[in-house]
Formats: sequence, C-alpha cells, structure tokens
Amino acid sequence: MEEIIKRLYIGGYQGFEMGIFSQKDSRVNVIKRVLKRELKNYLENGLEWVITGGTLGCEIWAAQVALELKEDYPDLKLALIFPFEEFGSKWNESNQLLLSELKTKADFVDSVSHHPYQNPAQFRNHTDFLLNHTEGALLIYDQEFPGKTKYLLTSIEKFQEKNPYELQMISMDELENSYDFDDSV
Repeated sequence: MEEIIKRLYIGGYQGFEMGIFSQKDSRVNVIKRVLKRELKNYLENGLEWVITGGTLGCEIWAAQVALELKEDYPDLKLALIFPFEEFGSKWNESNQLLLSELKTKADFVDSVSHHPYQNPAQFRNHTDFLLNHTEGALLIYDQEFPGKTKYLLTSIEKFQEKNPYELQMISMDELENSYDFDDSV
C-alpha cells in the first residue's frame, strides 16, 4: 500500500536545460498544467505541503502552481527551502524579483545552511534534508535526457534502499503528450 504523502518535494530540470529562458515560453504553461494535474491528485490523497528548493525552472514553476492551487485548496502550504543563504542573489534582476515574490507568498522560507555558498557539500546537505523531511518526490525528469536532476535522482534511489519513499517522474514524453492537450486543469 502506498504511503500517504503529506510533504512532497518537487524538483526537475532547470529552465536552461530545457531551452526555456523566459516565463512566457509556451512550454512553461504545459509544465505548469501537468504539475497542477499531478498536485491535485496528491491533494485529494492528503498532501499538505509542497516543498521546493527554488531553482529556476521546474522548482519555481512548481511553487507558482502550488500558490495557484491554494485558491481551491486553502490548507495547502508552500515551503521554499534553499541550500544556502543568499540563494539566487547572483541571478538577473527579473529572476531575483520572481524569487522574491515567491518568498513573500510562501508559508515557510529558510535555508539548510545559514551561510552563503561555500562548497558543493551544501547541495548534498540540502538534498539529504529534503529527503528526510518529505515522504515523496515528484520530478520532471527523463533518464533519456540527463541533466543536473540525475544527481537528485541518484540520491533518492539510494535513500529508497533504506527508507520508504515514493518517487514519481514526469517524462518528456508525458510533457509532449500534454502539449496539445487542453484538459482545462
């Protein structure tokens, strides 16, 4: 029997890995529509928290979708948990503004390391923290198209060897099949 997922970590490709460099790219709407559909399924089964690390791309889009869903699911909470302090401070102005807006609307904002970026161990600690504080992950990732998310996937698979942990992946095929399909989610 599948465990009820109350805290779901959402991760996936960064925008540049998908060739997406603008929030106005039509593919962003497709990704958000698929995320919304999947999150509604989780919400109907007890989801309470959407947790993301706030990277540009799938994590930002997931946070935006979670905020949209709060209109119909007011008990849903959004947590932005960054790997380190000052996360996103070197982004361009429009991306910093986007992150700042999400921070003001999220229910919980913090970082695992309370220091600015120092070394890659902060990313490993971040992943370990997220896995230990969620019951499952939803990744927009396709193993046929490797990207940085492969490191997260490897960490999840190792974590699953010793812990019950749900993993759902949304593949490129699923996104492409949703591209022309308007299911008014």
